[in-house]
Amino acid sequence: MLRSVYSKFILGYILFGLIGFITVAIFSQRKTYDYLVRQNAEKLYDEAILMASTYEDNNYFFTDINDAPSRDISMVASFINARIWITDNAGRIVLDSANGQLNGSSVEGFDPASNQSSYRIGYYYGMFPEEMLSVEAPINYNYSPIGYVLIHYPMSLVVSSTNEILNIVYLTAVVIFLLSLIILVVFTVYVYIPLREITFAAREYAAGHLDYKIKTLNHHDEVSYLGDTLNYMASELEDMEKYQRDFIANVSHDFRSPLTSIKGYLEAILDGTIPPEMHEKYIRRVISETERLRKLTEGMISLGSMEVSTMLKRTNFDINTTIRDICASNENACRKKNLHFELIFEDESEMVYADHAKIQQVIYNLIDNAIKFSNQDGIIYITTGIRQRKVFVSVKDTGIGIPRQSIKKIWDRFYKSDLSRGKDKTGTGLGLSIVKEIIQAHNETIDVVSTEGAGAEFTFTLTAAE
Repeated sequence: MLRSVYSKFILGYILFGLIGFITVAIFSQRKTYDYLVRQNAEKLYDEAILMASTYEDNNYFFTDINDAPSRDISMVASFINARIWITDNAGRIVLDSANGQLNGSSVEGFDPASNQSSYRIGYYYGMFPEEMLSVEAPINYNYSPIGYVLIHYPMSLVVSSTNEILNIVYLTAVVIFLLSLIILVVFTVYVYIPLREITFAAREYAAGHLDYKIKTLNHHDEVSYLGDTLNYMASELEDMEKYQRDFIANVSHDFRSPLTSIKGYLEAILDGTIPPEMHEKYIRRVISETERLRKLTEGMISLGSMEVSTMLKRTNFDINTTIRDICASNENACRKKNLHFELIFEDESEMVYADHAKIQQVIYNLIDNAIKFSNQDGIIYITTGIRQRKVFVSVKDTGIGIPRQSIKKIWDRFYKSDLSRGKDKTGTGLGLSIVKEIIQAHNETIDVVSTEGAGAEFTFTLTAAE
């Protein structure tokens, strides 16, 4: 059976309250009782000593009893809510504060010397029907005891005082427990309710409802941060789903278009729609579409291979020489638009440590993009330089540029920033994706700066050779 965190917290809170209350009750009862016994015993003993000092060196006291001492004892006994006896050495009660009820009685087994403490608790040799707190103070004559002052205080009064103090303690504990409910309220508002919302959101995400948003309370704590993180995760997953749908749609479109053309041309040749003298022209178109399919397939294979960086074959080579060779191989493409390369190298030779073939592919793709998007009679600038053991390579064109809203998307597979390129049979939309994957496989970076209508500049880094 599933139990929520909230129910467990409530159960723990109640158990804490009960165990805490019982512990406080037991501890306070014992300590309070002992404290009151000691306090009362000390007060009674001080009173007994004071009374005993009054009768010291008055031996006649035990032979000439009058009403004056009896009244004094009764008054003191009434004041302190106790019973006072004055006895001789043998334990015979000479005076009893209770109107002389036990005058002349003897305490059987009377032996004050046997008491190791300043007080005793009990029935005092069976003389009382209830427990009493008793203290004994000797009356001396010529430095020898001739009698004793005994004060007996009912333990029921000690218990009653203990209960009164404990009632205050219990009431205080209850008030503290009620005030501690604030903790429960804080937990409910700041922890339980947001966690319940997050749990519900997790179920929604598991069911595929990635558009659900967690209503965080902006408490700027860990729970709110978790809610914001889940919202961000759901947004990213939703974008990923959209990207996957677009990816499949783009792949399907880019494969379907040349396949449809190839099928149409071949069927037209077979059924005679295209006359024999036109066969060569349309067969060349079939070859062109086949080449486009080959490039698309190779591009996808390249993207897959870039996911494993251990496939890189790093060597030392001159990046400037590589750039010159690639520029030379693109002279025919540049001639159609009357484009020119401007090579700006800090040094004649710039050695780097990287996978030569894949870096060739990066530079080729960047230059190919620069040629496609440059205007007639434009210039393509290629720059290299070194800063702190990093070689920077820049490819800049003066073409149509990239719209601001497309900057972050140009690295996506099959994305084409210029919608008119949908008719461009030579483009696959994979070039920049391949470039980024190759650079990241080298643990390097690539950035783009572009102004729409003024051109774009791509800059990537490579590790300088030792």
